[in-house]
Amino acid sequence: MSGPPGAPGGHEALHLPPPPRDDDVVLHRDLAPVAGAGAVLAIGNFDGVHVGHRALLAHARSRADELAAPLVAVTFFPPAKVLFGDARFLSSEEEKAALLSEAGADGVVILPFDRAFAAQPPEAFAARLAAAAPAMVVVGEDFRFGRDRAGGLDLLRRVAPHLEVVTLELAAGEIAKSTAIRDALARGDVRRAERLLGVPYRVRGPVVTGDRRGRTIGVPTANVATDPRKALPIGVFAVAVDTPGGRFGGMANVGPRPTFPDAPPALEAHLFDVAVDLYERRVTVHLLEFLRPPRRFGSLEELRAQLAHDDRAARAALTERGLVGRHAAAGDSDPA
Repeated sequence: MSGPPGAPGGHEALHLPPPPRDDDVVLHRDLAPVAGAGAVLAIGNFDGVHVGHRALLAHARSRADELAAPLVAVTFFPPAKVLFGDARFLSSEEEKAALLSEAGADGVVILPFDRAFAAQPPEAFAARLAAAAPAMVVVGEDFRFGRDRAGGLDLLRRVAPHLEVVTLELAAGEIAKSTAIRDALARGDVRRAERLLGVPYRVRGPVVTGDRRGRTIGVPTANVATDPRKALPIGVFAVAVDTPGGRFGGMANVGPRPTFPDAPPALEAHLFDVAVDLYERRVTVHLLEFLRPPRRFGSLEELRAQLAHDDRAARAALTERGLVGRHAAAGDSDPA
């Protein structure tokens, strides 16, 4: 399949972790539960958990293994650019916790980031960090914290003598940045986003009742509720969908539905070759390949014809990545 303008050609092998279970992640909202555990703390914004973040976490994981210590990822939500600007986040709290766990963290601390937290002097966060008594702290070279981002590495070293700083990671010749990933998604270029993230971009949420119009034309869809602050590419995509029953290939429409302009924006995923009731269940949609932009159709017959074409295109893309037609029951070790 060809992507949007500027998208790379070719197909890499699909690398996805097993479908998640709800008990996979140990999540805390404060540093107090990890105080005294002698943990290695990897601290960062971690929006998207891109390849740069993964390099930092791999370094921290290595140090934790050497020390026989737990690795705890410490992060913040929402990102400052979402709280103070018009940016959208790459990862919800749930998505971020799962990604950090998959990247090697034994536990995750997500500190609620609001205007009161942002207004604190950097010494306030440094004191909380010191009280946690970590065995080691690992951060990126550009890590800043506190009011006006006034806190830096010098202050961290005073409260965390065992501080290690990881340099920024290159991905495909550029420094991985959340801003670059948002820009790629805004263009529908999920392949570039995947290169920078290290894994396909994902959307996790509950399946909610939709208008059921898909069923009337033979293409039933799971309507996945999303936070309006979540960065979503617009278009039709080949996808992998993790469900309580395993992982399935499919296709998804993301964004406004031009044929039904009165309907709200949606993420609607159609799973291939399976009939399963997912209402009120949580699913994860991995966006693998851009197929086409959204368009308006003059009739249901025209829509049906386009959906049949999309089906063939999505299956071809998924076959090249080794997914379509394969699924596994929950708990299987390698469902993809």
